[in-house]
Amino acid sequence: MRSFRGGVHPPYNKVTQDRPIERVRPPERVVVPLSQHTGAPCEPSVEKGQEVQRGQKLGEAKAFISAPVHTPISGVVKEIAPHPHPVLGEALAVVVEGGGEMEDWPRGEVDPDSLEPEEIRMRVREAGVVGLGGAAFPTAVKLSPPEDKPIDTVILNGCECEPYLTADHRTMLERAEDCILGLRLVMRAVGAERGMIGVEANKPDAMEALRHASDGEVEVVPLKVKYPQGAEKMLIKAVLDREVPTGGLPMDVGVVVQNVGTAVAVAEAVRDGKPLIERVVTVAGEVGRPGNYLVPIGTPFSYLLEVAGGLQEGASQVVMGGPMMGIAQRSLEVPVVKGTSGVLALRALPYEEGNCIRCARCVDHCPMELMPTLFVKFAKGERWDLLERAHIMDCIECGSCAYVCPARIPIVHYIKLGKLKVRSLK
Repeated sequence: MRSFRGGVHPPYNKVTQDRPIERVRPPERVVVPLSQHTGAPCEPSVEKGQEVQRGQKLGEAKAFISAPVHTPISGVVKEIAPHPHPVLGEALAVVVEGGGEMEDWPRGEVDPDSLEPEEIRMRVREAGVVGLGGAAFPTAVKLSPPEDKPIDTVILNGCECEPYLTADHRTMLERAEDCILGLRLVMRAVGAERGMIGVEANKPDAMEALRHASDGEVEVVPLKVKYPQGAEKMLIKAVLDREVPTGGLPMDVGVVVQNVGTAVAVAEAVRDGKPLIERVVTVAGEVGRPGNYLVPIGTPFSYLLEVAGGLQEGASQVVMGGPMMGIAQRSLEVPVVKGTSGVLALRALPYEEGNCIRCARCVDHCPMELMPTLFVKFAKGERWDLLERAHIMDCIECGSCAYVCPARIPIVHYIKLGKLKVRSLK
């Protein structure tokens, strides 16, 4: 079974893996942030009081590394103002009031081989597609590698190694044909000859569905069940035995990686002209009805949690994403954004940070072969100059180090602080 060095084996708690995707009725009011992606925020393309139709653009992407945003419902623009944001704390957003049932988008036809790469990139960009695995990097930018960096392989990431999350698993089962179509479109856009899909071995049903849908055109690679198997650099190492250089990108080793959910979004954008206005979200933990929900972008967490049966007694923390890399929320009025893969209601246990006992567990389990104990030491001592020399910028913040630390040191917190200081000094 292919894998990588290091990593951890947390309890997976995939309690929703057998729950089919359920479409959520849109709320009467959605809050669509103009920044839902890596890169520059959008500029509003509508005005207060303006009527908008479902799928209409609300924000225009002016920069190269950016992505437009669209309304998931028809209605009236009530305001354009700062609102709580699940990642940024606060960001400018467009509020639309309307609601109504969410109907299926009209389905089109497409032959990937009949389209020019630039046409695929243009449709993907106009649809506002970004990486749905969590990083939310604009997909059209990923599909535009420099000429001096030829791409020979596209890998779809179907690992979903975070505990609790099963949105990608259900997507592979229920939308296998669209996953394959999206992969073929990405291959066409970047000129790659080979397509591969990496799936952890605990999802045999998903692997079978993808193999059946691909009809032998792409290779479905079973991978060892280990966290963070779905991290981009770990996936490339496991599938192709290639190492992305320090400070480099997958394109430096001839690879483009896309999430399976992103592949479906690419298929819908190119084939159907559908913008990214909804996504599959796993809601799990201390809720009445855990499941996988197809949620309109801009839906408040409070509304989604009510759809999922409401918070149960004992829930003390709501996290966007998985428990390893997710972000704890300070308000339930934050909206679902393009990068929201999960909403978890968890029991947060109090703990006290202890002293490092120099056991080296963090070093042994680091998938990037770094020394997290040094990052903590230098951050506490405010030796920001030494942090960069210790390669802190190569850390992927997976949390494996903090998970195995017997002293309960919040190592990722110190790493985030260190990175912030290093960037500010530059």
